[in-house]
Amino acid sequence: MATTSMTEPTASGVSAHRALTVRRQAQRRGKSVMLTALTGLVLIYALLPLAWLVINATKTQQGLFDSFGLAPAADFALFSNIADTFTYDNGIFTRWLLNTLLYVALGAGGATLLAALAGYGLAKFEFPGKKAVFAVVIGAVAVPGTALAVPTFLMFSSLGLTNTPWAIIIPSLVSPFGLYLMWTFANDAVPNELIESARVDGAGEFRTFFSVSAPLLAPGTVTVLLFNVVATWNNYFLPLIMLKDQNWYPLTIGLNSWNKQAATAGGETVFNLVITGSLLTIVPLIAAFLMLQRYWQSGLANGSVKG
Repeated sequence: MATTSMTEPTASGVSAHRALTVRRQAQRRGKSVMLTALTGLVLIYALLPLAWLVINATKTQQGLFDSFGLAPAADFALFSNIADTFTYDNGIFTRWLLNTLLYVALGAGGATLLAALAGYGLAKFEFPGKKAVFAVVIGAVAVPGTALAVPTFLMFSSLGLTNTPWAIIIPSLVSPFGLYLMWTFANDAVPNELIESARVDGAGEFRTFFSVSAPLLAPGTVTVLLFNVVATWNNYFLPLIMLKDQNWYPLTIGLNSWNKQAATAGGETVFNLVITGSLLTIVPLIAAFLMLQRYWQSGLANGSVKG
């Protein structure tokens, strides 16, 4: 009797545990299906405009109006559209592309270098007023760039720098968000003991930064670089108010000027070139993300090891 009374509760307990386990697994499967569905919707939302752009870049001007937006037309005109994009209006698209590369190289590259240097210095050096600097940086992150566009224009106008490349490059050098990211990343990525060892060996501060700290800051630096590249590449409002000469236009303003031609008297409609040019514009960004993604992966791996 004693044996029976002891085994019965044990069996019921096991069955209850199994029922609880099955219930939890069912709940997890339900959550997994819901998350998968939501992820699929977000993926469709993100890729649908890109698919539309790729499909319509293969159409002629007439094919854009004669076919459904997400269906290819009878004539495949991608290569002819690309050729016409680079030759239209005396090849001005090439000039806009080179201008954009110039603004990205000097503006985004300079902003990344300054953010890395300043973030490292703020993270590893103590000085009076450091908390005030932190408050200023956080406040600058909260201010939208469009709110500063008009004051920036007035300042550059008084200096006689409007309608020049410097009106785009110099404001692009300031990246409060990039500075904040590098500040927080450098706090954990660079051990203080390593810096002290370099100083004991006789290395100066700049040599310590570039030889010892910079490789450790590579994942954060690449992240900031990509943020700055995308922001400068897609910059629209600042060039719109700063530039009048189309020879200094970036791609964003140049393609918009082509798009506006259809609404002007006697203007030529080149929607197929606008769409093809837009597709060519995003190709370098996609290539940059694909080439630099390994730095993100190494940064995530380092973070997981530290955690």
